[in-house]
Amino acid sequence: MKPHSYRSLCFFIIPHLLISIANAVDTITPAHPLTGNQTLVSAGELFELGFFASGDSGHRYVGIWYKKIKDRTVVWVANRDNPLMDSAGILKIGEDGNIHLIDSAGDSIWSSSWNRTDTSVPRNIFAQLLDSGNFVLAGETGDYLWQSFDYPTDTLLPGMKLGWDSKTGINRYISSWKSPKDPGQGDISFKLDINGYPEAFLRNKDLIFYRSGAWNGVRFSGVPEMETEGVISFSFKMTKDEIYYTFQIQNQTLYSRLIVNQTEFLERYTWVPESEIWNRFWYAPKDQCDEYRECGPFGRCDADGSPVCQCLTGFKPRNKQAWDLRDGSDGCVRVKELGCGGDGFIAWNYTKLPESGGAFVDEGMRLDECEKMCVGNCSCTAYSSANVSGGSGSGCVIWTAELLDMRKFPAEGDQLLYVRVAAFDAEQNGNAKKSGQRFGKTKEIILACSITLGIALILFSLFMWEKRRTRRAFAANIYLRGIGERSGDLLMNGTVISKKTELSRETLKETDELELPLFDLGTIVVATNNFSSENKLGRGGFGCVYKGRLISGEEIAVKRLSEKSRQGVGEFKNELRLIAKLQHRNLVRLLGCCVDNEEKMLVYEYMENKSLDSLLFDKEKSSMLDWRRRFNIIYGIARGLLYLHQDSRFRIIHRDLKASNVLLDKEMNPKISDFGMARIFGDETDAKTTKRVVGTYGYMSPEYAMDGLFSMKSDVFSFGVLVLEVVTGKKNRGFYQQKDNDNLLGLAWKLWKEGRGCELLDSSLSAETHSEFNNNQVLRSIQVGLLCVQEKAEDRPTMAAVILMLRSEEVLLPQPKQPGFCLGSRPLKTDSSSSVYNDQTSNELTITKLDGR
Repeated sequence: MKPHSYRSLCFFIIPHLLISIANAVDTITPAHPLTGNQTLVSAGELFELGFFASGDSGHRYVGIWYKKIKDRTVVWVANRDNPLMDSAGILKIGEDGNIHLIDSAGDSIWSSSWNRTDTSVPRNIFAQLLDSGNFVLAGETGDYLWQSFDYPTDTLLPGMKLGWDSKTGINRYISSWKSPKDPGQGDISFKLDINGYPEAFLRNKDLIFYRSGAWNGVRFSGVPEMETEGVISFSFKMTKDEIYYTFQIQNQTLYSRLIVNQTEFLERYTWVPESEIWNRFWYAPKDQCDEYRECGPFGRCDADGSPVCQCLTGFKPRNKQAWDLRDGSDGCVRVKELGCGGDGFIAWNYTKLPESGGAFVDEGMRLDECEKMCVGNCSCTAYSSANVSGGSGSGCVIWTAELLDMRKFPAEGDQLLYVRVAAFDAEQNGNAKKSGQRFGKTKEIILACSITLGIALILFSLFMWEKRRTRRAFAANIYLRGIGERSGDLLMNGTVISKKTELSRETLKETDELELPLFDLGTIVVATNNFSSENKLGRGGFGCVYKGRLISGEEIAVKRLSEKSRQGVGEFKNELRLIAKLQHRNLVRLLGCCVDNEEKMLVYEYMENKSLDSLLFDKEKSSMLDWRRRFNIIYGIARGLLYLHQDSRFRIIHRDLKASNVLLDKEMNPKISDFGMARIFGDETDAKTTKRVVGTYGYMSPEYAMDGLFSMKSDVFSFGVLVLEVVTGKKNRGFYQQKDNDNLLGLAWKLWKEGRGCELLDSSLSAETHSEFNNNQVLRSIQVGLLCVQEKAEDRPTMAAVILMLRSEEVLLPQPKQPGFCLGSRPLKTDSSSSVYNDQTSNELTITKLDGR
C-alpha cells in the first residue's frame, strides 16, 4: 500500500475513534463538564446519562436511562421538579465540590448538595456513571461524597436501597411521575415504615392503599411471590445505622426494575431481549384483598372466599348489616371478652401479618419466651416469630392493639400468627393453645394438673398464713423498743410496724394483705428533720409533701395528710390500695406508709425535678424543657395512662390528671402521681359518681363536671389539656386570650382551624428546635391534644390509639372536632369550693388546688 494510502486511512479512522472514545466517557471533572447533546455512558455500556426532553413543553431534564434499549426508559431524573426551560444547560462540578445543573441565565437550578465537614474540597474530585446505574460524586480516596441511589425518583434498581440511613438522616423512597410526560414528583409513593416491625406502604399522599407486610427474614409477609432463589434475590437489613430493603439480579445480563406509577400501582418489570419489551413480572395491589384494611379490625380477607371478609375465630362482625352487604371495613369484635390469665391462642397459618408499626419486636427472644410475655401482658392481642429463615422461627413480635389488614394466602407457610381469644373459644378450636399448652390433652393429664394446682394452692395458703402470724407477733413486741432500734429494723428487714396500739385494725389488715412496708413515725421524723420548712416540697389538697433522707442515704418524698383536710382519710386508703399494686416506669413508686394515731403518711420515691408544673409554668425554668424533653414527657404520660386503663391488673381511672400530679425524675422522665381520687373501673363503658365530683377545673371533661359521668375518656380529656399545656407552656385554667376571652383550648382550636398551629409553641423554646421534623412533631402533638379534648367522649381516642398517633408519623390522624370547655366570651364563674349541682342532687364537688409540689 502506498504511503499516501496509509495517511488517508489514518485520516479516516482516527477521528471516528476519537468520537467513539468521547461518546464512551463515563466521567465529568471540574475541567470537563457535560453540555448540549453530550452523554456519559457507563463502562459496560449498560446505562447512559444526559439531557432529555419530555412531552411537548420543551422542558429539559438530566436523567439516566438504559443504553441498549431503543425506547428510552428513564430510571432517574436529577432536576425532576426544576426543568430547564430551553436547550441550554451545563452539568458541571462547581467550586464548592458539588454537581450543579446550570441554566441559560447562569443559575444553578439543581445540585448534589453533599455536606462537607470542613471548608476544603477534596482533591481530584469527579462524578462518574457506574454500570449499576448509580451516578456518584467522589474524590481521590474513592469514597462516595454523594450518589444518585440515595435520591431515587420512581424506580428502584438492583442494589438501590429503600429505607433509612440514621447517620445521614436520608429516607430513600420512590415516588411516581406527575404524568407519563412530566417527571415531577407525583402523589403516589412507596416508602418503608421503620417503626415496630418494619414494612412498606404504598400511598396517595397520606392515604394508604397497600401494605407489603413486615419482613419475616425471607420475604415481606404480604408478598408470597417473593423467592430467595432464582432470577431475583431479595434482602432486608436492620442495624442501628440502617434499615433498608434491596434486591439483586443473579444474571447481570438481565434487567429488572421496581417502579411506582401514576395509576396507584407498584410494578416490577423485566426486559425480554427476544421480543424487546418490558414484561410486567409482578404488581400490587392485584386483588380486593390487597386493598388496605379491606376487612377492618380482626377481619381476614380471603380472595377465594365469598364473601371475601371473614372474622377470626372468637369474633363476630361489628356491623352485621354492612357485613352482609359485603362491606367489611368496620371489622369484627370479640364474641367473649378476654379474661387475661385464662385466655388461649389460636394459630393462623400463612396469614399476612397484621399492621405492625406499633408492635413490640425482640429479635433475640425464643417463641416460647414470646408466648410467655404475651400471656403476662393483658393488652397483648397476638404474637408471632420475627424471623422464619432457616426453617425454624426465631425472635418475637407482639401486637397490643387491634389486628388490622390481614389476608389469607392459598399456600401453606411456615409463619404462624397466634391470636389471643377467650378461653371458651380456644377450647372449641383444635388448633389452639392455652397458657403455653396445647388443648386436646387427655383427661388424665388435665386431672393430674388440676390436683397438682390444688395442692400448690393449699401449700401457698399455709405459707401466707404462717407469714402473717409471724408478722403480727413481731408487731406486738416492736413498740417496746426506741426510735433508733425501730429505724434499724427498717434498714435490716425493709419493713417496720408501728405500735400495735396506735395502728387501726383496719389499716393493719389492708397493709398486711398488700405486703406494704410500714414506716414508724420516728423514722419519718428523723428523715424529714421533724417536717422542717426547708424540707417542704409543696402542698396540695391532701396536705404537704416533704423531702426526707433515710439513715441508709435513700431519698424519699413523704406525703403527710393534713389534719384539717376534708379530703384525707378516704383518699389515703384509696391511694394505698391502688398504687401499691401498680408497677410502671411512668407511675411514681410507693415505698411504704406510716399510720400513727392521727398521723397518716405515704412514702414515695423522691423525684429530683419535682412536679411538671414547677418547671413548665415558670418562665425562668421552662427553658430546661426543650422540645425533645417535652415530647418525651407527653409520650411517657400517655404510656402511664395506657397502663392504668388497659395493662394493669385493675382498670383504673385517675380522675385528677394535671401538671402538678406529674413528677419528673433526674432524667426528666414523667411519673404520674396522686391516686387519691382514682377509681377501679369495671367492664362498663362509663359510670356516674354517687358521692362527689372530684378533680381540678381546667382538666375536667364536660360530661364529668356537668353530669358526674366518668370513664377512661375523662382521663383522655385531662391528658389532652396537659398536652396543650406542655406545648404552649401556659395553663388552661385561668388563661384567657385578651382579645376573644378564649381559654387555652379555645385559642388552640382557633389557631388550628386557621392553620396557625405552630404559633402555639412555647416562646421559651430556642429557634434551633424548629427543624422541619420537630415542627411536624409539634403539630402532630397539638392535633392529638385537640382530638383528646373533643366535647363528646365517644369522639375522643383511646390511649392505645394516642400512643400509636404519637409514635408513628405514618398514621393518618382524623381532624378534631370542637373541644369541650371552649368557653369563648363566657368564662367559668364558679368558686372551686362550690357545688356545680343544684339542691336536688346529692353529689358534691371536690376541686384540688394547683399549687406546686
